[in-house]
Amino acid sequence: MDLRSQVIKKGHQKAPHRSLLRAVGVTDEEMKRPFIGVVNSFNEIVPGHVHLRTISEAVKAGVRLAGGVPFEFPTIAVCDGIAMNHVGMKYSLASRELICDSIEIMTRAHGFDALVMIPNCDKSVPGMLMAAARLNIPTIIVSGGPMLKGHKHNFETLDLTSVFEGVGKLSANQLSTDELLEIEENACPTCGSCSGMFTANSMNCMTEALGLGLSGNGTIPAVYMDRIRLAKEAGMRIMSLLENQITPDQILTEKAFENALIADMALGCSTNTVLHLTAIAKEAGVAMDLNKINAYTEKTPNICKLSPAGHFHIEDLHHAGGMNGVLKTLLPLLHEDVLTVEGSLKEKLKHAKVYDSKVIKSLDEAYSTTGGIKVLYGNLAPEGAVVKQSAVLKEMLKTTGPAKVYDSEEACANSILNHEVKPGDVLVIRYEGPKGGPGMQEMLTPMAALNGMGLDASVALITDGRFSGGTRGAAIGHVSPEAYEGGLIAFVENGDLIEINIPEGRLELLVEGSVIESRKKSFRKVEKNYDGYLNKYRMHVSSASKGAVWEKR
Repeated sequence: MDLRSQVIKKGHQKAPHRSLLRAVGVTDEEMKRPFIGVVNSFNEIVPGHVHLRTISEAVKAGVRLAGGVPFEFPTIAVCDGIAMNHVGMKYSLASRELICDSIEIMTRAHGFDALVMIPNCDKSVPGMLMAAARLNIPTIIVSGGPMLKGHKHNFETLDLTSVFEGVGKLSANQLSTDELLEIEENACPTCGSCSGMFTANSMNCMTEALGLGLSGNGTIPAVYMDRIRLAKEAGMRIMSLLENQITPDQILTEKAFENALIADMALGCSTNTVLHLTAIAKEAGVAMDLNKINAYTEKTPNICKLSPAGHFHIEDLHHAGGMNGVLKTLLPLLHEDVLTVEGSLKEKLKHAKVYDSKVIKSLDEAYSTTGGIKVLYGNLAPEGAVVKQSAVLKEMLKTTGPAKVYDSEEACANSILNHEVKPGDVLVIRYEGPKGGPGMQEMLTPMAALNGMGLDASVALITDGRFSGGTRGAAIGHVSPEAYEGGLIAFVENGDLIEINIPEGRLELLVEGSVIESRKKSFRKVEKNYDGYLNKYRMHVSSASKGAVWEKR
């Protein structure tokens, strides 16, 4: 087998390289073996990543068991919950490109033969999947796993969304400060990615659906020893992938992305998966557009309702059969001949079972005949907007109301908590898109406040920003073109009527064209000036409709 790592260790000209390798403890015997990069997004502030040293040690043990030489190197990771509702959230989506680029740099600079990547939270997973597609050397992903759900002392289940919504309940005098403290202290009981079908867990499940993760990658809880065994198996499996030269381009095919979209719709995943699957597909050279997402929404039943859409959590999905149970249920809709890191999808699912039909419904008993995510179009979003329709109350699927406009997420959140929002309002948050934010902030704080105050049955929120996977309600994001690029959302004024029709996929500003043209004459876009990385990001990033990828490099 020809090894890429020979470029740093074979021949007389590589004596200096070998000398440096000896300086990190590499022996003569190890020089003969494959060099495996182990990408670890460990840090000490993100709950989903604080335990990843243990995962990495297990991966390295597996690599050594199978005859490889592992070399660990780091990449960054942002906790969206800690970054929420302040300038930190502008860096969250933007970190995805840095993660991908940093892995490319380390891998190509050091000649690794294959990679095991260890992500867990929101942008680390898609960033690593993008890098896998770009580098196209044998790669396997093993995540850190989900957090266990929390419980109040009366055994009511909790997760991070409970805390965000608790702030709204406190503001509405529906909760005392002591009750909020109880929720705060019990909502996040272990390490791991937050326990609902939020963005991190959505993307870890998508990794299985795409074929780059072993069975259980998306659902085995972080604190279970099964997670350690999975990591060892990933370390061993990468050596098999290397020996057989199974590379991401053989796995990340158009059929694999179609399977992932079907799984996405069936699970009711985070709307952020639209951004991330689009970006990963671009790196893999696979065409992906929002129309394809709607096509799979229409043909895929929604068979799972996990938090925030329902009361089940990822650990419940795991015990019900995990992603294999979901994929087995969906098999009549899937391409079963696609390749995964465990062989064909058909082989992978041979022994899969559903153990709890309340958590994973059959196709015939699905929650709805259509999938969890819907793309809306109309004059307000000619390039599309995205909503998690499975988490929208029935009475909000079709609504028309007066706009209440804000030029930042913070201004809207303050308005809600100051009781300035009334039932029937359609809140519009603009200048929070990829360029306008910059960085496309998540709007979890204002939407969770609405939910906590009981306004989710009467108030919609529309934005050119995006939403956390923990969001529920009539939360419509990714409006494209964004305000900063002169999209119609920039010209909405207070009191304008906006029509939302989610079943029919429509988002319309009910204002005469002549009025809009008049407003455009005096238009001045809002500039939010940032230096450093955010300024660079603004110059390079594409529309949300294209995955908010870097187009100009």
